[in-house]
Amino acid sequence: MRRLTLIAALLCLALPAAAQQVPDPDVDLTVARPAFTAGAGPRLMIDGGHHNFHTLDGRFAPFAAVVGNDGFAVEAGTGPLTAEALSGVKVLVISNAINPANEAEWRQPTLSAFSPEEIAVVKAWVEQGGGLLLIADHMPFAGAAQELAAAFGFSFSNGFAQRSTPGGPDIFTRQAGSLKVDVVTNGRGGEETIHRVRTFTGSSFKAPPRARPILVFPKGYRSREPDVAWEFSDDTPAHDIAGDLQGAVMTVGQGRVAVFGEAAMFTAQLGGPQRRPMGFNAPDAGQNKQLMLNIVHWLAGLLPAA
Repeated sequence: MRRLTLIAALLCLALPAAAQQVPDPDVDLTVARPAFTAGAGPRLMIDGGHHNFHTLDGRFAPFAAVVGNDGFAVEAGTGPLTAEALSGVKVLVISNAINPANEAEWRQPTLSAFSPEEIAVVKAWVEQGGGLLLIADHMPFAGAAQELAAAFGFSFSNGFAQRSTPGGPDIFTRQAGSLKVDVVTNGRGGEETIHRVRTFTGSSFKAPPRARPILVFPKGYRSREPDVAWEFSDDTPAHDIAGDLQGAVMTVGQGRVAVFGEAAMFTAQLGGPQRRPMGFNAPDAGQNKQLMLNIVHWLAGLLPAA
């Protein structure tokens, strides 16, 4: 485990341009109404010990910088999830962990990124008052997180959540009912109230009855589940996911869990040769950053449980 200052996190924004997705060095990382005095807030750990696609000093550097500007004491986890590693941590963020066997080849079968011992530790830590943000993107990341998610009653589809027919961006709104009214989407009121969120493909999941939906897929979406990531054909298995979720929250014992099936929405990347914005830097994702802050505020206990 290691701590990184906000300055260090910002310096890590410059990654090799050859990568398919790189942090956006020009994105607005400011927080209008910080929840805590700088560095004096709860400890927030971003997992980096499970071959994560998104880490504090990589593609999740914008996330780290924003929550750091909100006053959280941000640190990186670099090893197994043990009781000792989580001691004193209030919020644990796991984004796109993957088993080393799948790191170089995104194909089936997808193995768990976490050992049974780690899953037991994380569950006990949440029950005792911890706040877990578990993010698992499209295949193979959804499959890699499945056993950890299942410990809390969630079930991921290890595929790609996509429109059944080509369309525009994936937008969830209160008006359409796909973005639910909740303490998490209301925040502390005023400009923290979320009305519209954009995601960037990702995965879908089902939640236990006591979980509260945040992002709900409308009609016209399916999960396509290829043997190899991004390799689709007419024979690729697919199933309808209308009514399934891409975001949900739930209290567990004395703690809280937030599960989301898409990672780019919580950071700010430039993707592909055109370096197109992916995340809260996208023109139609103006409230994504605030939703991110609302979620960590809820996990830290700054917002009511329900």
